[in-house]
Amino acid sequence: MYERSSVAELADALRSELNRYSVGGKLPSSRALVERFRVSPVTVSRALAQLAAEGLVVTRPGAGAYRARPRTTESAPGDTSWQEVALSAEGAGEVVPRSVDASGVLNSLAAPPTGVIELNGGYLHPSLQPERAMAAALARAGRRPGAWGRPPVEGLPELRDWFAREIGGSVTAADVLVTAGGQSALTTAVRALAPPGAPILVESPTYPGLLSIARASGCRPVPVPVDADGVRPELLATAFEATGARVFVCQPLFQNPTGTVLATERRTEVLRIAREAGAFVVEDDYARALAHEDAAPLPPTLAAEDRDGVVVHVRSLTKITSPSLRVGALAARGPVLDRLRAIQVVDSFFVPRPLQEAALELVGAPAWPRHLRTVAAELRHRRDALAGALRRGLPGLQLHRLPSGGFQLWVRPGGEDDDLAFAAAALRAGVAVTPGRPYFCAEPPGPYVRLSFAGVSGTAELGEAVQRLRSGLGEERAGTAGAEG
Repeated sequence: MYERSSVAELADALRSELNRYSVGGKLPSSRALVERFRVSPVTVSRALAQLAAEGLVVTRPGAGAYRARPRTTESAPGDTSWQEVALSAEGAGEVVPRSVDASGVLNSLAAPPTGVIELNGGYLHPSLQPERAMAAALARAGRRPGAWGRPPVEGLPELRDWFAREIGGSVTAADVLVTAGGQSALTTAVRALAPPGAPILVESPTYPGLLSIARASGCRPVPVPVDADGVRPELLATAFEATGARVFVCQPLFQNPTGTVLATERRTEVLRIAREAGAFVVEDDYARALAHEDAAPLPPTLAAEDRDGVVVHVRSLTKITSPSLRVGALAARGPVLDRLRAIQVVDSFFVPRPLQEAALELVGAPAWPRHLRTVAAELRHRRDALAGALRRGLPGLQLHRLPSGGFQLWVRPGGEDDDLAFAAAALRAGVAVTPGRPYFCAEPPGPYVRLSFAGVSGTAELGEAVQRLRSGLGEERAGTAGAEG
């Protein structure tokens, strides 16, 4: 007998022994595997589940696990080359190609290779996620009366009321729709407000997922530059006049990727300019719960200051909890709410009720405010640690702003590096970073790189990442200089 501690190791051992059994033959019982390999019943169950997912065994509740019949050789694939023509041919009324570049989104969703430090993530590290509180909330939610029934298509009234109170102002539960996270809410908003072929004004730079949504909807994103105080109102007014756009999408609080906060005097200007243009402002308030411990008092949402139904507000619980807790909200007033509701119902019917119930349990638990305080302190600590390490180890990088919220630093590579070369060299050094090019919908004004500090285990890993970057980038430059010499 010997000890195997992990699910992967046990699965490997069982996989290597499958040829001992005939097709349909029964594998040893779970108890026998527990005793033989000195592992827990949970480890045995998970290892068998992994083999079942691979099609190697079949598990039968109460009977055991059996060797599966080998999969037959698949027939030769058909010819799908015709799809290139079908997907690219533009109809007479289609003025914007519908091809979608999702690389900017996939870059933040993809897990880096083993051993690579993740400075390109868009979510909290598991150590910062409220895993115990979420598990307890899900368990309680599952026992609620009617928890597995069909919810109202707009969402549970209690959850809509909670979101309305978080948004503030005179927003009520009647103005709120529960959505499957922020990305889904943004997609619904864009489809509701802009027909195919229409221009959509966006901040420049901006969140790549928004640009993908616009292009997938057949719309044309038009950039409006951002400076240290947020979007520039005079350029916003010019863009509305030049394009005839009826939608402007922005992140007024801790903008991704720059971290800027829309200045107080500009907030009123943005709403006035949109109102005079007969346009909507989609407020993506993704980072309100990601304010750092040392942040100044947060400004109210644009939706709270809007009296005329100009603002369509987007909010999500995902960033502050877990990538799998995809619960968010859309808030709007006037006839547009009916259109938002109709599009969401057609697309997804409704957000699963158990998930909504779990979200309610989570935000109502005593652990919720403690979690918010913990994340606020840790994000500030990590921001300072990464910024300090960059100043010491890579002084050539230009960090223009130390944000007081969000989870990223927006920097310019030093020397002659562009963003793609910097990201490639960083990956060779064992650090995944995000090149800035996907954040621009037109030619970028210069090379930028986004460095996230939320997806790592702690400040020690941030220090190690900067050491790797310093070593890797130094070697790259030295090798280039030698080749040129």
